[in-house]
Amino acid sequence: MKKKVNISLISKQFDGENTEQTELMTEGELKLYGDGYELSYDESMASGFEGSVTSVRVKNKELVTLKRRGEANMELVLELGKKHHCLYGTPYGELMVGVSAKGISSDMTEEGGRLDLSYVIDVNSSYVGDFEINIGVKTIN
Repeated sequence: MKKKVNISLISKQFDGENTEQTELMTEGELKLYGDGYELSYDESMASGFEGSVTSVRVKNKELVTLKRRGEANMELVLELGKKHHCLYGTPYGELMVGVSAKGISSDMTEEGGRLDLSYVIDVNSSYVGDFEINIGVKTIN
């Protein structure tokens, strides 16, 4: 089942000294599967990734895959208790990053809901930062 939704996304990055926060409001799609769901939306100039599509796939509330395809590409895999090595595209080339999930919480239904993620990223085993993503979803009638 596929539904049009309003998406409210707050992304926070902590590097031990500084905190950055980005907020995004956009329309997208919610696709429900037997074992989870996928959110997708077009990036805009405001996010800095115009020309790309971002998708967030949640499987069994334990495994989350964040993908961005288009002008900018990345794929991050978050799974509690495991560290994944993933490609992260930048304007200067791709980086191999380590991603360790600290928290995954979801209460998504066909009417919408929330997804909250927290994770740590490192490059070459050097700490980059702690990240949080809070996503609110509401179906459009």
